[in-house]
Amino acid sequence: MADPAPTPGRRPLWIVVGLLPPAAAALWGAAELTWEHVTRGRPGTDVTVTVDVTGGEVVPALVPLAVLAVAAVAGTLALGGVWRRLLGVIVVLLGVVPVYAGITEGTELAGRALAVTGGALVLAAGAVLVARGHRVPRLGDRYRSPGAVKETARVEDDLWQALSEGEDPTLR
Repeated sequence: MADPAPTPGRRPLWIVVGLLPPAAAALWGAAELTWEHVTRGRPGTDVTVTVDVTGGEVVPALVPLAVLAVAAVAGTLALGGVWRRLLGVIVVLLGVVPVYAGITEGTELAGRALAVTGGALVLAAGAVLVARGHRVPRLGDRYRSPGAVKETARVEDDLWQALSEGEDPTLR
């Protein structure tokens, strides 16, 4: 039976998996909200029209970043060790984009605030991966059969024994 409470060793994994989906939702929502109003003239007339410009038009990277945040969940679960830490570095770099855009672009507060929130969640998830992700076991590691573990140990013992006897185990 699965343990419902995350163990302290797996807690960083649960933190990252808990932060990235809401971050993706926030980034996607920020792309749909109005970031600014632009007044444009109609060609050949004196008529001007005020047009709402969405976050996706101001910062086209918002939706792809939301998709990458969801993909980072799968990467976090599948990768381990140094690769997970490298994923964390990439996630941190991706989180900087919406935070910077939310601070510098547009005039409407709601869309910008949502982008900054989503970016901050992505940054936090990436920071956890960089700091602690390499220590968390990979998905499925606890399902390795005891026989497979013993076989690996026996092969390694045989190699060391061959070296002790003066044989080259790589020639077998």
